[in-house]
Amino acid sequence: MNPEPDSSIGPLGDAAVVVCFGDAIDPEIHDKVMSFAQQIDSSPPPGLVEHVPAFTTVTLVYDPLVRSFDEFHAAVLDMLGSVAPRTVTAERDPVEIPVCYGGEHGPDLDFVAAHNDVTPDEVIDIHSGTTYVVYMIGFAPGFPYLGAMSPRIAAPRLDTPRQAVPAGSVGIAGSQTGIYPIATPGGWRLIGRTPMQLFRARAQTPSLLAAGDRVRFVAITPAEYDAVVAARAAP
Repeated sequence: MNPEPDSSIGPLGDAAVVVCFGDAIDPEIHDKVMSFAQQIDSSPPPGLVEHVPAFTTVTLVYDPLVRSFDEFHAAVLDMLGSVAPRTVTAERDPVEIPVCYGGEHGPDLDFVAAHNDVTPDEVIDIHSGTTYVVYMIGFAPGFPYLGAMSPRIAAPRLDTPRQAVPAGSVGIAGSQTGIYPIATPGGWRLIGRTPMQLFRARAQTPSLLAAGDRVRFVAITPAEYDAVVAARAAP
């Protein structure tokens, strides 16, 4: 079989291969990524340990004691010849993420507004008025890179990253938006914060979100934010 058009496959270290479907952040390319990932879920090649979908690629980690590189490469190449369109009925409903925008939770909201010549309320309306796609999980455990953000609120990263960004912070970097699941250094412009836990290390499924999920932000007040945090901390 002929492989998926415009795809390529190559080694990554001594126990993984990377399948690439393009070189741009693009919905059509990402749909190919997720279609291939879904195919792997339903029919994993022998020797597969795990697979990781990203913006334009799927990385497949394999056990070299079970299959040689040549054998695994050939199996993946054969799968690329029969990639079927993704079953969209398998998608979850959009995950609603409550966000308290501005103030102490979103110290860069005013900058993002001024940078784009809009008001802070307009930034909130635009940011929360879009359904986003999780392109990949990366950088930190459970960190979702979300696509389809409006260019009307795009903003550059900080010149000097913060040494500590609180868990739950919602940020903008260029034309992307994302959520910091854990406290970590970071250089994204922070416009709000969610009281939801996006990553729980001891849970059976640690990450709340996965590549291919859809997300909507819902604006909440500081009092509503505090109430959720208090309820989560209650015994």
